[in-house]
Amino acid sequence: MMLSTGVWAGVLLLQVLGGNSFKVPENDNRTFVIDYDNDQFLKDGKPFRYISGSMHYFRTVPSEWRDRLRKLRMAGFNAVQTYIEWASHEPEPDVYDFHGILDLETFIRTAQEEDLLVILRPGPFIDAERDMGGLPYWLLRKNKDMKLRSSDPTYVKEVDDWYVNALFPKIKPLLYANGGPVIMIQVENEYGSYSACDYAYTTHLRSLYEEAFGDSVLLFTTDGAGTGYLKCGKIQDVYSTVDFGAGGDVSSSFEPMRLFEPRGPLVNSEFYPGWLDHWGEPHSKVDSQTVAKSLDDMLKLNASVNMYMFHGGTSFGFGAGANLGSSYQACPTSYDYDAPLSEAGDPTEKYWVLRNITQKYLPLPAGDVPPPSPKYSYGKVNMTILGSVLQLGNLLKAVNATYPLTFEDLFVSNGIVVYQTTVPFRTSNPAKLSITEVHDRAYVFVDQQYVGVASREESIYDLPLQSLPNQTLTIVAESQGRVCYGSQINDFKGLTKNVTLSGQVLENWKMVPLPLTNITTFMMARNHLEHKIATSNGDHDSLQGTPAGGMSFYKGTFEIPSAPDHPQDTFLRLDGWMKGIAWVNDFNLGRYWPEVGPQVTLYVPRAILKQGSNSIYLLEQEASPCGVQSTCSVSLQSTHEIAGPTPDH
Repeated sequence: MMLSTGVWAGVLLLQVLGGNSFKVPENDNRTFVIDYDNDQFLKDGKPFRYISGSMHYFRTVPSEWRDRLRKLRMAGFNAVQTYIEWASHEPEPDVYDFHGILDLETFIRTAQEEDLLVILRPGPFIDAERDMGGLPYWLLRKNKDMKLRSSDPTYVKEVDDWYVNALFPKIKPLLYANGGPVIMIQVENEYGSYSACDYAYTTHLRSLYEEAFGDSVLLFTTDGAGTGYLKCGKIQDVYSTVDFGAGGDVSSSFEPMRLFEPRGPLVNSEFYPGWLDHWGEPHSKVDSQTVAKSLDDMLKLNASVNMYMFHGGTSFGFGAGANLGSSYQACPTSYDYDAPLSEAGDPTEKYWVLRNITQKYLPLPAGDVPPPSPKYSYGKVNMTILGSVLQLGNLLKAVNATYPLTFEDLFVSNGIVVYQTTVPFRTSNPAKLSITEVHDRAYVFVDQQYVGVASREESIYDLPLQSLPNQTLTIVAESQGRVCYGSQINDFKGLTKNVTLSGQVLENWKMVPLPLTNITTFMMARNHLEHKIATSNGDHDSLQGTPAGGMSFYKGTFEIPSAPDHPQDTFLRLDGWMKGIAWVNDFNLGRYWPEVGPQVTLYVPRAILKQGSNSIYLLEQEASPCGVQSTCSVSLQSTHEIAGPTPDH
């Protein structure tokens, strides 16, 4: 998904094709500014325009960064734009992570080595179809009433600490003026689309940047191409840019920007070559020729453009967020985005069409475009049941409270929490169980009998059930991703309101969070469960999953040849499996849900594989293609399927 953080002496390093030696120009007077008189940027005093592409370092494994960046450069682009995700870098208060897939500095240095300038978008809110729009979940724990993206002092304090104590010291040496590739930094993100419209907040953010960096970097904002968006998105002394997709009249789309920035370069900071997906809805596609024409039209106006996304990548783990349209809409693991580079980093037909446009305006680098990565079908992998979620829960520490606690109260960022209570009274037959405002999906059991599913997506909050006094009611709650856009990003997870049975509030809850986000703890618990099952002679009669084998863990192993060209990229196909989470070699690939589509397979990057024995673990929540004592399988194939069938389509 490190190099040291020192200031590099000299200036932008120009890579010599075919090697890693660099020439450092003697002139260190590096500037990147706006020439308002001539409606253009000036780089080192000379007219400049960028054609940039978005790529998120946290959506691509580090070993592939250079490949993706080089393909971007070879398409004629001269800059890369990336968000910085606060939630990933500070998963808990004052706990910072800039390693591996989060090694921001190495990503930026690699871009510089590939002759790319860098545009940063540090939020703090980023949207990007990420959980809670990239804001840390623990903000909701610190203050349940915190007004996010506002001048609420409790929120501003956390932003200040993140920026000043952790992020800014890493960014400053990477600024163009200091010898790095960073030419521009965005302040907030599409703030004109947020209901708060808090000028005190956005002005404060601008002041933070100015105090940290002075005038050594150009600050900008991005908003939709409408005067209503720019009205609240505009920040004094920060350059306003707009975003819009393909197919419309380009000149008209830039008109709102010109109302707020009468002079200066035209900039589209998010030009969409594709669009995002939701589970259960068809995969988004945008015609290549339509995208090419709009790009050409903008470049004819001498506009600078950033393509969002050039390479979408993958929302590994629990990174994917959700939207609130007419209903709750969770985003899939794939962030392919119908971009010029596929999720696996391969040039698409759109790549070559757009390259033909960019070369009309900027010279293409010498050399060949790197080829697609090799793909391999490692074949069928037999899976065997390991044990159920409830069996694992019995081995973990529980939290007790009168009323159910949210994930946030339980220090759980994402995943699954098991809620249990005892039915204290006699009910009608059947009784109505009401799980109001479940966020986002809940599997209900009475003792070991499966009752059904409550779903935020489908607005199913009431279930009929039969129960007797002293029976155990179990609700397994799943987070499917926090809302990433709009006024309801303060999206608490789990049982967010009290649960009633026959109209009476249930009390005295035991809650067990599954440690799915902490791989070390998860492996220990999983191994403990496996040992317990093995020492009980493999007796699965007491399994507490769904009758179809859901709410259970499965494991399998497969071999990769000891050959120089292995391992290779592959794709995990889960025919017959319904919904769950997949790990390969204890790397969380993300959520799968082929039953609703459109994503059918999960991308498995070669970097997480190894020659010899490899492992696959599944947490299947609903139904497996085999009985609890049978062997069933998944497969690893050489082709990706992200445009599969969806309900009613």
